[in-house]
Amino acid sequence: MKQKLLTGLSLLALFTVGCRKEPMNNLSEEESRIYITNHDSTANFSNYQTFSIADSVAVIDGGQVSAQFNATDEAFVTAVKNKMQQLGYTMVGKADNPDLGISVSRIINTSTGIINYNDYWSDYGSFYDPFYWGYSGYGYGTPGWGFATYEVKEGLLSIDVLDLKNASSNNDQIKVLWNGMIRGSGIFNASTAASQVDVLFNQSPYLSNN
Repeated sequence: MKQKLLTGLSLLALFTVGCRKEPMNNLSEEESRIYITNHDSTANFSNYQTFSIADSVAVIDGGQVSAQFNATDEAFVTAVKNKMQQLGYTMVGKADNPDLGISVSRIINTSTGIINYNDYWSDYGSFYDPFYWGYSGYGYGTPGWGFATYEVKEGLLSIDVLDLKNASSNNDQIKVLWNGMIRGSGIFNASTAASQVDVLFNQSPYLSNN
């Protein structure tokens, strides 16, 4: 009897977990965001004093690149300027030989895929036994819908900090010293630009020049 009770409780727990809604669907836009930072571990940021930032944002969509500067772009550029100055850097014009160059990019990535309904029903259609619906001994019939396509459009914001000071001594190559990327829902939002930039820079304390 005890074993039957435990088995029943286990099945109930499995049913409860199996019926739980997908947790990712309940996340807010802020909770869905992923912040990624990378840097050149050999760089000593105290050797850099000045920076300049591009006055437009590169938009990369479907392999096409364009320069734009709308209200959201301006909010992100302003947030980066403010953060760099808080970290002890001095902003100068791009003609004033800045030590660091900063660019901001919006990347739109569109991906497509195919769902095979026959595979779906053979793999998942029998998750609930027909007995659950009151039809003992029945099975599930494949709908015969064949295939369906879907499209997902994802946005990504990228901030690059470039070494302009040592470009001539790096075989005429401009090294990327730091990169920060934000992925997720609703990232291109002027009202949250500053808070998103804060997260990126706050998880990169080595950038400070104070």
